[in-house]
Amino acid sequence: MLYFSRWKTILIWAVVALGVLVALPNLYPQSWINAMPDWLPKRTMTLGLDLQGGSHILLQIDRDDLANERLESTRDEIRTTLRDARIGYTGLTGSGNSVQVRIRDADQLEAAKTALAPLIQPVASSLFGSGSVTELALDEPEPGVLRYTLTEDGLNYRLGTALNQSIEVVGRRVNELGTTEPIIQRQGNDRILVQVPGLQDPQRLKDILGQTAKLTFQMVDQTMPVQEAIEGRPPAGSTVMYSIDDPPIPYLIENRVIVSGENLVDAQASFDQRTNEPVVSFRFDSRGAQRFGQATQQNVNRLFAIILDNQVISAPQIREPILGGTGQISGSFTVQGANDLAVLLRAGALPADLTIVEERTVGPSLGADSIAAGQMASLVGAILVIVCMLLVYGKLGVIANIALAANVALIVAILTMLGATLTLPGIAGIVLTMGMAVDSNVIIFERVREERAQGRSIVQSFDQGFQRALATVVDANLTTFIVAVILFYMGTGPIRGFAVTLGIGIITTVFTAFTLTRWLVAAWVRREKPTEFPKGLVNYLPLQPNIPFMKWRNWGFALSGLLSVVVVVIFFVKDFNYGIDFLGGSLIEVQAKDGSADPGDVRTRLGDLNIGEVQVQEFGSEGSLLIRVQSQGTGDNAEQSVVQMVQAELGDEYDFRRVEVVGPTVSSELAMTGTIGVLLSLLGLLVYIWFRFEWQFGLGAIVSTVHDVIMIVGVYVLLGLEFNLSSIAAILTVIGYSINDTVVIYDRIRETLRKYKKMPIEEIINISLNQTLSRTILTGLTVLLALFALYFYGGEVISSFVFAIILGVFIGTYSSLFIAGPMLILFNLRPASEKDDDAVPGAVAAQPSKT
Repeated sequence: MLYFSRWKTILIWAVVALGVLVALPNLYPQSWINAMPDWLPKRTMTLGLDLQGGSHILLQIDRDDLANERLESTRDEIRTTLRDARIGYTGLTGSGNSVQVRIRDADQLEAAKTALAPLIQPVASSLFGSGSVTELALDEPEPGVLRYTLTEDGLNYRLGTALNQSIEVVGRRVNELGTTEPIIQRQGNDRILVQVPGLQDPQRLKDILGQTAKLTFQMVDQTMPVQEAIEGRPPAGSTVMYSIDDPPIPYLIENRVIVSGENLVDAQASFDQRTNEPVVSFRFDSRGAQRFGQATQQNVNRLFAIILDNQVISAPQIREPILGGTGQISGSFTVQGANDLAVLLRAGALPADLTIVEERTVGPSLGADSIAAGQMASLVGAILVIVCMLLVYGKLGVIANIALAANVALIVAILTMLGATLTLPGIAGIVLTMGMAVDSNVIIFERVREERAQGRSIVQSFDQGFQRALATVVDANLTTFIVAVILFYMGTGPIRGFAVTLGIGIITTVFTAFTLTRWLVAAWVRREKPTEFPKGLVNYLPLQPNIPFMKWRNWGFALSGLLSVVVVVIFFVKDFNYGIDFLGGSLIEVQAKDGSADPGDVRTRLGDLNIGEVQVQEFGSEGSLLIRVQSQGTGDNAEQSVVQMVQAELGDEYDFRRVEVVGPTVSSELAMTGTIGVLLSLLGLLVYIWFRFEWQFGLGAIVSTVHDVIMIVGVYVLLGLEFNLSSIAAILTVIGYSINDTVVIYDRIRETLRKYKKMPIEEIINISLNQTLSRTILTGLTVLLALFALYFYGGEVISSFVFAIILGVFIGTYSSLFIAGPMLILFNLRPASEKDDDAVPGAVAAQPSKT
């Protein structure tokens, strides 16, 4: 195990050198990177929105709106087709997902079916036309009545088509804003994810994305005063619409569309030469120019309306025919308003309304603070872990720290090459990995120490230590990797960032432990030729303590059972402090511009807005407040209205550093996803441990892990901590750590069972727990050092997330010692009939383990 061929040595150091080379640009300022030669790696990690500021917006197509539009167009097609075919009809109405019409003359029924046959023709549903769907189904509920019903397949086809078109339109709109590296991608069957890093004005983005931008040019109906139409009934073929003015002005508009936005080929913001006011100049294609020219020729001195999303922008008079296919739209625009309208018109109209169902916006100042906090937490955590390893292992601690530095460099390099996004929880994942990465070296070094204590030479001890620790390290890290994978697939946004760094960290940890660390140890042994295992400055635990854990197992069961009952009782008497991820609503972090924030004043002012329950508390640095507004319960658009009201009320005195809005649609899905994530983690771990060990080990691990979950959730309820998506991530992280700890102990129990065929199971477990106790303590210590650095220096945003993991480390360690092991006795892992009555447990227990 300690021999390395030349090509292996070259390969190991080539990987490490490449990792360092790729990771280094992340430490340099951009000016240095630009000055570097082109043949050197220059790529840096992509920073998440929580580190550089920006907006994360989830848009959803209104399925009902899409269905209503399709049914409306179906009514129009039926009306036009039957009129053109001179077929008499009556009762053209729509209800639910159907449109029906009665044919007056029974002799014309077949002719009507033939004329309307295109409505039920199948349409291609794939790129190559290999599949087809029928959008409308025809039936005759009674003689002479034709009913066309929108099919589920047809609606799904329309939804998919609209989604693809919407992604193109949204992409054009966002790119017109001049943002750098926006992310626009499909999510599910009816949603679009938009992430725009570094955005300075998120409200402008929401305004642009929230408009359908359906532009039409229609004539104003002047046959009746508009007020009469409002008080009575508008003429057939006309509708009352209102202008964008304040107060809005009503107009009676003819339904017939002269030209639509589909005929526009360009739109630019400009200034009116006469008034110097901002306007939008537009240009039609040839067809649009022809239709617009004919309409203006036939309607000189009449008013025509320019309508955007059913609102009248302006209604100028046609003084002379407009034949050039160009014109301008005026309407009391600001410069930015004219620019935004031009962007919308150039990008094209959305095929359906898009609703913002989730928003997470971070201001650039908060992003800069998060970067500084993450750097400080990483630095402090690294120093604490390095010092700890030096104190405990001395020269071997130096080797472990070199491997740790290479490990972090490889993590950063892989993130850089993959183009993965680094988030604040991602930094937390790196810092946590630093603590857990030490675990592999601790397992190896403690195994070497045991081998040496049994009388083997130092070279044999290192060789056997690495060889026999391999299975334990792989098992322990694979279980945590399973949790990381589930976190990635079930989580969103920052949670995924945490899962990515944790998963990559596990892979690099196993690699460095059994390649780089082993090579460094081999080189040190050849050079120094040591005769004893090197001692650290602190001898923190005897090699083989003799603590009677199994004597206390009933006390452990009793304590855990009592606490579990207490937690269940608390569930019924105290409500969960659910965050907006699960309840919906708005969370807004503000910073007073003058540095002095008054929570009471803000609470009173927002309470007067009649937006439901409002919580205001001091948060983080001085002058910062955290505002929570309950879900409005009236749909996703209402949540956006609340944020606008709060911004209008506080915008003059406060900077908005962070805005999170979760609508009721997404909140229910997040709650379900979080629950499924925890259950899938438990199932995945059960299957793996059952496969690698025996069923008793699998069930024991699950029972101890469920115990940990109950205890963590109990802490949230008891302390009133906010329970959100980060809490789910914290629970899954604790599951990973606890299972990691349990698997190491189970691996030793399995090995001892094979060695002592007739020893009572209680003694087997006692020996195994004592032999792995030093590793349990040291791993827990290094992880806690990294976590405490995150808790005190990582910033307020992730403090509750880290706090839960800190508690979980203590709870997970306890359950590994007093729940996971004793459960094997309860599940009768070794029946009494297999015990050797002549065995002397005390004498056997005193023997050192040969592992």
